[in-house]
Amino acid sequence: MSLVPTLRHPHDRAIVRLAIPAFGALVAEPLFLLADSAIVGHLGTAQQAGLGIAGQALATIAGSCVFLAYGTTSSVARQLGAGNRARALRQGIDGIGLALAIGAALIVLGWPLAPWIVRAFGASATATPHAEIYLRISLLGLPGMLVVMAGTGVLRGLQDTRTPLYVSVAASVVNLALNALFVLVLGWGIAGSAWGTVLAQVGSAVAYLAVVVRGVRAHGVPLWPDLAGVRAAATAGFALILRTVSIQAVLVLATSVAAHTGNAEAAAYTVGSRIWMFLALALDAIAIAAQSITGRYLGASDVAGTRAATRRMIEWGIASGIVFGLVVFVTRSWIPDAFTHDPDVRGLLAASLVVIACMQPIAGAAFVLDGVLIGAGDQRYLALAQTVALIVFLPAAWWLFARGGSLVQLWLAIALWLTVRLVAFALRARGSSWLVTGASR
Repeated sequence: MSLVPTLRHPHDRAIVRLAIPAFGALVAEPLFLLADSAIVGHLGTAQQAGLGIAGQALATIAGSCVFLAYGTTSSVARQLGAGNRARALRQGIDGIGLALAIGAALIVLGWPLAPWIVRAFGASATATPHAEIYLRISLLGLPGMLVVMAGTGVLRGLQDTRTPLYVSVAASVVNLALNALFVLVLGWGIAGSAWGTVLAQVGSAVAYLAVVVRGVRAHGVPLWPDLAGVRAAATAGFALILRTVSIQAVLVLATSVAAHTGNAEAAAYTVGSRIWMFLALALDAIAIAAQSITGRYLGASDVAGTRAATRRMIEWGIASGIVFGLVVFVTRSWIPDAFTHDPDVRGLLAASLVVIACMQPIAGAAFVLDGVLIGAGDQRYLALAQTVALIVFLPAAWWLFARGGSLVQLWLAIALWLTVRLVAFALRARGSSWLVTGASR
């Protein structure tokens, strides 16, 4: 098996056509989060630690709703593969309606619980007020964020990853400009960073709604969500919620362990996790292509095409992971200087980057297989596999918390969790239970 993509394979053009724009869209968000970290880092270590804790809380809340994107991509792609474009758009509208309802509910529930959420993440006394400010303001952007997820799923299912790229790049530029204005020029502190992100999210949601509404009108599909369809989308996404909650639980526990260790460790983990997430989403571009391609092939009842595309996308994932890992390893001594002037934070971050670099080839293969199984609608197995990986991670997290383990040990525990995921996905992909064909699973 060749690990070097050459574009000569029959599936390479489809992978590149979907993955490259998806890559741009996926990395745009962590890039502006990294920019936020750099801007807020000039305010102080406590502010940066507060941003990391609030950011992880928001990522946990929003990440639990990622089924709005993934489930929609799978169902829309299957309908497209079966030749039912109008039905695909109908399911997209129902997903957007569900996103708005969940976003509104999260604001109502999250606002009074913000102090408790911050304390649950183990924020220090100095970081707590900054984390609460950022979290409460950012909650207002959740409806927009979730609409973006659902709208992205619709377009990916329709094999369109270019429009999400354009929207993400525009939102990133707006977010960076607003953060610089509000924080560095107007002096709003960490609140300015939160408001800049909220406004960028709302603008992105409006852009997605405009694109989806245009397509819906062109095919005579009703604009108002169907209540039965919304309930069906929520029910179908339950297993994906379990999958995502298991993933987010690992990230939450890791953040909590780092926060209890000290402000320097929390700040270093904040930047390290942002870099890791940037690399994860970059690799996830191939997984996004896998969702779309797998759903379309299975919708068209082409099992042989599904297997061939899966093998090729795994090759792409491993090769990309090797490249990203080498880049991080070579630049590990320079990266910390861009985010902090604290020598303790710089040292902790540089050591963490060695482990992060070594994780990339494993991540490349794991993320691709995750995308394949999502595209196949194999949500129940994904939920089971992620739960098993979480159970393996829990003892390591507890030991680190109780014994005061190092930040490098924390990243090694995360690497173990990622390896368990890869093994579980690979075992599933070797079988045939996930290869269910037709317009719906």
